Order: sequence, then structure tokens, then C-alpha cells
Amino acid sequence: MATAFVFAGGGSLGAVEAGMLAALIDADVRPDLVVGTSVGAANALWFATRPSDVDGLKRRWITLDRKDVFPIRLVRGVLGLLGLRDHLVPNSALRRVLRASLGDIDLTGTQIPAHVGATDVLSGAEVLLSSGNAVDAVLASTAIPAVFPPMLIGDRYLVDGGAVNNNPVSHAVDLGADAVWVLPTGYACALTEPPRGALAVALQALTLLVNHRLALDVEHYRDIVALRVVPSLCPLRVSPGDFSRARELIEAAQASTREWLDAGCPDQPAHQSCR
Repeated sequence: MATAFVFAGGGSLGAVEAGMLAALIDADVRPDLVVGTSVGAANALWFATRPSDVDGLKRRWITLDRKDVFPIRLVRGVLGLLGLRDHLVPNSALRRVLRASLGDIDLTGTQIPAHVGATDVLSGAEVLLSSGNAVDAVLASTAIPAVFPPMLIGDRYLVDGGAVNNNPVSHAVDLGADAVWVLPTGYACALTEPPRGALAVALQALTLLVNHRLALDVEHYRDIVALRVVPSLCPLRVSPGDFSRARELIEAAQASTREWLDAGCPDQPAHQSCR
């Protein structure tokens, strides 16, 4: 039986997946392949290249700052708003982070087979990247439309995979997985005030939109494969643009996932309401 871990997108809430992953590995739940979308692609590739260093992934999240991912460039932002550029934020800072984390590795060179979901910006089609430069693949998968520039890979312009399939269960099944563990980031459902800034609002809106598909995928695939959805943190009061609370998110997700595993992985609603 082939087991897949599916890592979803969700901005800074990707820290949640590091906690979930730590609990799964501690319980000796291990995948034969990983599939990731958006920030989940970055987490999936870290794990695929160094599966024995989940603590390193946790430390990376804790030291990550918003400017490491979303450096604001006033002139570039204005040009983007005027239609003179196709993005508001350059991906150069994120590229540096990814190169420091992943090096110059091909997707075919990871210790665990890894696959990255993206979206063809022209056709809207889902694209699964299974070969080629890992950093370029993650940059494509994390290219939030209008925020980051599209990535030209081959003859296709690619953007955030979460735009059409944020929880790529379908890709894992197509790749031959019989058992699928989904690590969802969830979405901020209990904020006391709107996120600050245009970028934070855009990230919040995107996570609200894309998380609805997970419920549909669970209904479709639950009788086809052994499907487990790790419970999201709920209620969740952290914006997907807030990188300052990674430690809190990791510790909470690791504890809740450990409790869920100890309870025998009871079924959870795929689309939870906050309590």
C-alpha cells in the first residue's frame, strides 16, 4: 500500500503543517510520496529532501519573518497597480529562502518522491510538477496571482496551485496512493478584526476560498482510498499573513494532532465551523 502526505497551502499558516508533520512522524506514520501546493509545496519539499529533520523545518518556520517572503517594494507595487507589472511583490526574497532550504535540487532527486501542484494561468488547468528545479517549482506553486509574478516553466506560465486545488488529494490518488493523509492549514475563522493591509486581506480571502474544496474532495475520495484529514486548529485566530506566531501554531498543531492520533484518528468534518 502506497501512502501519501498531502500538504495544503495557506500562507503563514503553513507553520501548522510543521506541527502536524512532527506528530505524525513521532507516531511512525510515514509516507511513500508527498504532494504539496503553495506553501505546502515548500513544506513537502523540505520534508522530502530531509525526512529525518522535521525539527529543522520547525526551526525554519520559527525564524521566518514576513519580509523574508513578502518584502514590500513601493515603486514596484505602484507599477503593478498601474498595470505596468504583473505583480506587486518580487519573488527574489522567497527564492533566497528556498535556495537556502532546498539547495539546487531537482524534484527527481529527493529522498521521498515529491510532486508540486500549480495552475496554468492561461488555461486554468491544474499542473503537476514532478521533475525540474525544485525551487522553481515551489516558486510557481506559491505565485499568488497578482501578488507574485507567474513562473515560466517550459512553455507554460504557472501560478499558485491553490487557485484551483489547494488540497491536492486528486493528484495523490492519480499517483497511485492507496492511503492519503491530508495536512490542511485551515483558515483564520476567529479574527477579532480584519487583517491589516491589502496583502493580509488578500491572503485571508484566498484561504477562505480554497478551503471549501477539501470538503468536496473528502466526499469524493473517502470510498476510493483510505483518507485521513488531520484536524485543523479550530478556532484559529491567526491571519495567514502573520508570521510572528509560528511557534504557537506549531506547538498547538503538534499537540492536537498527537491527541487525535492517540484517539484513533476519529473522522473530522472537512470544513469545520468555529466553536
